Amino acid sequence: MKPTFTGNISRRGILKTTATAALITAIRSAFPSGAFAAAATPEVTGAKLGYIALTDAAPLVVAAEKGLFAKYGMPDVEVAKQASWGATRDNLVLGGASNGIDGAHILTPMPYLMHTGKVTQNNVPVPMTILARLNLDSQGISVAKEYADTGVQMDASKLKAAFEKKKAEGKEIKAAMTFPGGTHDLWIRYWLAAGGINPDKDVSTIVVPPPQMVANMKVGNMDVFCVGEPWNEQLVNQGIGFTACTTGELWKGHPEKALGMRADWVEKNPNAAKAILMAVMEAQQWCDSMNNKDEMSAILGKRQWFNVPPKDVLGRLKGDINYGNGRVAHGTDLQMKFWKDGASYPFQSHDSWFIAENVRWGKFAPDTDIKALVSQVNREDLWREAAKELGVAATDIPTSKSRGKETFFDGKVFDPEDPSAYLDSLSIKAAS
Repeated sequence: MKPTFTGNISRRGILKTTATAALITAIRSAFPSGAFAAAATPEVTGAKLGYIALTDAAPLVVAAEKGLFAKYGMPDVEVAKQASWGATRDNLVLGGASNGIDGAHILTPMPYLMHTGKVTQNNVPVPMTILARLNLDSQGISVAKEYADTGVQMDASKLKAAFEKKKAEGKEIKAAMTFPGGTHDLWIRYWLAAGGINPDKDVSTIVVPPPQMVANMKVGNMDVFCVGEPWNEQLVNQGIGFTACTTGELWKGHPEKALGMRADWVEKNPNAAKAILMAVMEAQQWCDSMNNKDEMSAILGKRQWFNVPPKDVLGRLKGDINYGNGRVAHGTDLQMKFWKDGASYPFQSHDSWFIAENVRWGKFAPDTDIKALVSQVNREDLWREAAKELGVAATDIPTSKSRGKETFFDGKVFDPEDPSAYLDSLSIKAAS
């Protein structure tokens, strides 16, 4: 059956979508936030936000360190480290009132997977809201040192012969990512598939929390991994492996993490949600300044945040990339973007790609109504309201919810208005 995305939902899909939509409607009826009320006092003074030790969590960390949450009337915001993305999910399911968390620095697809009950216990939907994007670019795909002679970079096909030889010896090829259906899972799958390696058949994908990637590579538990910084940089600094490519080389200016919150919290506390947004957006502007990179690296390296040497954070944060295989690039434009190029604005078209890729790999059904799902979770309208009150220049506020067609390193094009055509163009996929 050819995938469709604007209708033709199956009976089961209708029931599931209707149930989730009804839950959202009930929440908004109980807590009718609508647009943010201008200059209104936050309903609460605190919230519990989770983060993983990844450089793209910097806006939350900096907002806490610089007193920005307090500046906007939220002095009791807690930014708490999470052990893994699975722990982030579980604590969001609990919610802050039940000793969990209200929101988080999160992989962009995760709120959709939770919202639809795809990754929750008993498949119970947990309505979620995406308030902002936290960054663009600067994840990495790194490979064990044993594959250095293959010369693999962006072309993953150079690993095929080595993988086949290792499998013939009865050994398993392990490709590590951080959460099934999450960004790192999708990046490494895209890269492998573009090189003719089927991520569902030719390798075993395994889940490893970001801070544990380097240690696991060191003891030989994986052949290749995809993760955010500073862990690719640390791998190179410790001489354990090398970076084949950064994700910005696969898709220039790609979206990565998001600020996600439970929908019921946002609807109940719209002014507090706006205050959190404004604090994070100001932090993103601070993080984006090249003049602040050294201080930012020192902050993130602190024991209570990442507990890593600042040098493991700094290099790629400035666009200086030591790939670890003899290639060194200075002053590239592959550094992590926190504000410029619309980095903070949550383009709905980008969320559509993440859902389409999860259709590709079987996480969502082929008849998923992508636009309807995105409209339930992505609240770019709330970002716009916060931006206006923050005094963001009109030129920094996108005029469209879509960034338009996106082109990938292998020439594939994603048109958010026609996801089916994109999926049809892909030769390796799980979706029928």
